[in-house]
Amino acid sequence: MNDDEVILLDFWPSPFGMRVRIALAEKGINYEYKEEPLSSLSKSTFLLQINPVQKKIPVLIHNGKSICESLIAVQYIDEVWNHKSPLLPSDPYLRSQARFWADYVDKLYPIGRDIYSKKGEEQEVAKKEFINTLKLLEQQLGEKSYFGGDKIGLVDISLIPFYSRFKAYETFGNFNTENECPKFIAWAKRCMKIESVSKSLPDQDKIYDFIVDYRKIYGIE
Repeated sequence: MNDDEVILLDFWPSPFGMRVRIALAEKGINYEYKEEPLSSLSKSTFLLQINPVQKKIPVLIHNGKSICESLIAVQYIDEVWNHKSPLLPSDPYLRSQARFWADYVDKLYPIGRDIYSKKGEEQEVAKKEFINTLKLLEQQLGEKSYFGGDKIGLVDISLIPFYSRFKAYETFGNFNTENECPKFIAWAKRCMKIESVSKSLPDQDKIYDFIVDYRKIYGIE
């Protein structure tokens, strides 16, 4: 499949786009990266053509065919380029569990957004839910190095992009994740030593600055 045309339409701070970037890197796939503006007022004609239903990134384009939704795209990559680094277990039950927990991870996005965009009681509720969610994920991780066992898999790839937002979560939420969830942070640091992860995630400071600008745009002080 060396002649395949692979394009990723993405927006650099998107944790969902980061998932697809990690999967492509894990498989060693060369692809063309196309940056898509975030604003709904400036979405490109190209995006509207290839994802007319949701009108959002990321979109993986493989030989002219578009695959939308990050977890679907990651699983597609795993199935098409199945000669290297499987991202899902071969056992059907374990595969079903990986898909369940990868879906579960998505709840972190709105909770995290509430931490840096809400105040008072709403923020406190979000912080509590955030920590409780991480503690549940810690239980699921158990004593394994990664959710996928001894190497990263679908759940790890779905979850680690949110780590890039932790400086923002902790700064605006005024809490320390490592104090509450040390096993989670140890897992995140293991993931960050993997080249496919470290090269796919922006620096936490860069994401923090992006969120500072987001707060200014929406008048959050």
